[in-house]
Amino acid sequence: MAIDLVSRRDWNARAPRGDYSQLDSAKGVKVHYTGGRVDPGIVSDHGACAALVRSIQTHHMDGNGWVDIGYSFVACPHRKVFEGRGLHHLPAANGPGLNAGHYAVLGLVGNTGLVQPTDLILHAILDAVEHVRARGGAGKEIKGHRDGYSTDCPGEPLYAWVRRGAPRPSGGAEPPPSGPVAPPFPGRLLSYPPVMRGDDVRTWQGRIRQRGFDLDADGAYGPASRAACLAFQRQQGIADDGVVGPLTWRLTWEAPQS
Repeated sequence: MAIDLVSRRDWNARAPRGDYSQLDSAKGVKVHYTGGRVDPGIVSDHGACAALVRSIQTHHMDGNGWVDIGYSFVACPHRKVFEGRGLHHLPAANGPGLNAGHYAVLGLVGNTGLVQPTDLILHAILDAVEHVRARGGAGKEIKGHRDGYSTDCPGEPLYAWVRRGAPRPSGGAEPPPSGPVAPPFPGRLLSYPPVMRGDDVRTWQGRIRQRGFDLDADGAYGPASRAACLAFQRQQGIADDGVVGPLTWRLTWEAPQS
């Protein structure tokens, strides 16, 4: 895994006002956007990205009264990742009572101006995700800020990507995966009760059976399918709700098999 990390010193960050709270581990990452206007010109001007990150830090420290910028990391459209609070430090951006559950990663898009995340922003977010998984004790969840907190963040385009399972963009910026690739998420959550039937159920059952789970691929998502889903989710260290959503669907194909 490679990450093009912009250290706090390199983006000329202010020193925090005090000590961070320790974050030993987390369920994963919550994705954010700025909530304001982002000048589309940052796409061709990396210096403007650094200036925007500094302005966000100033707002959080002087406006919100926080000890530092609220995000763990910030992803920019040049596939660079700015170090915010960094590894093993409690973020402040997820909402009261929710910060200990996830690292906070900001994508530099807003609600006007640059609204649609570029492929390189998405790559940078996922580079940050892999970084906190490898070195920060983060689990496999990727959620939006609005999951669990009443907000529009991270905006419809970013949130739609999160709901699709946060896939790597195609187009040559990332080498193709060496293992199986999940088919597109079917668009509905597979759950029980009641029993759900369909080809999407049969497809998932066939793959989970290939992974060694004793489950018939009969196209009916009932108690046995839910039990297999729960066992797989616990094996992968993700939220265990017995529902096949975008993340569970993707990991069913792409998670390494022991």
